[in-house]
Amino acid sequence: MSFRTRARRHPSFVVGGLLTLLLVLAATLSLVWTPHPPAEIDIALKLRPPDATHWLGTDTFGRDVASQLLVGAQASILVGVIAVGIGVLAGVALGCLAAARRGWVEELVMRAADFTFAFPALLTAIMLTAIYGPGLVTSIVAIGIFNIPVFARITRGAANAVWAREYVLAARAAGKSRWRITLDHVLPNIANQLIVQASVSFATAILAEAALSYLGLGTQPPRPSWGRMLSEAQTLLFQAPLLAVWPGVAIVLSVLGLNLMGDGLRDLMDPKLARKR
Repeated sequence: MSFRTRARRHPSFVVGGLLTLLLVLAATLSLVWTPHPPAEIDIALKLRPPDATHWLGTDTFGRDVASQLLVGAQASILVGVIAVGIGVLAGVALGCLAAARRGWVEELVMRAADFTFAFPALLTAIMLTAIYGPGLVTSIVAIGIFNIPVFARITRGAANAVWAREYVLAARAAGKSRWRITLDHVLPNIANQLIVQASVSFATAILAEAALSYLGLGTQPPRPSWGRMLSEAQTLLFQAPLLAVWPGVAIVLSVLGLNLMGDGLRDLMDPKLARKR
């Protein structure tokens, strides 16, 4: 069966793809339209329950919750795309370098990855905040730095397996350089694993951005952020519990969708699992 046919029959991929598509559509829609201006404050309408005018109600400043959720999707996608992009570009390059050169180069790259793992995204964001101040860029850089060793390790492990294959040995015997072999043989054969990891890392980046914004280290006012919406709602859990429900549901569905899509991609791109299906 073709990839498209198998994808349509894979429940995890279908559900994850639909949830991810919903996230992308929400962010795209917010670029051109929102029910109300997301930063518009109207104290007279604060803590209003959902109605025909304000579909999900208003917050403590009278801002429309539905509009903030739509615009908040922009920050989540922006952080995910750029942070994962940093991890892919730098991590894949370092992983390929380690697998191609081996010896002390591989050891140096892996020990540097181990050192970076000692500084999770939250700790890195705190250090960067102390130097440059909080903001969306700080979140992107912190999460991106954390993603580099993740992709470096995965790339190096998968590339080492490819370097041991017969066709790579034949290419080396034919006089191909290590970089030509990496481009022609290694990267095409490990691309599937990198795509799956990118989808999972995207979900992790959204979760990390929400956590950083919740702590006040991420997206700053007046730009909406799901994490900051949760932070602002925690003091109103008994007075207006829905204020915490809406951003929480948005984060859960986005992360769930990307994880399900990643699991589905792993199954669909694994030749052994594909034959079983």
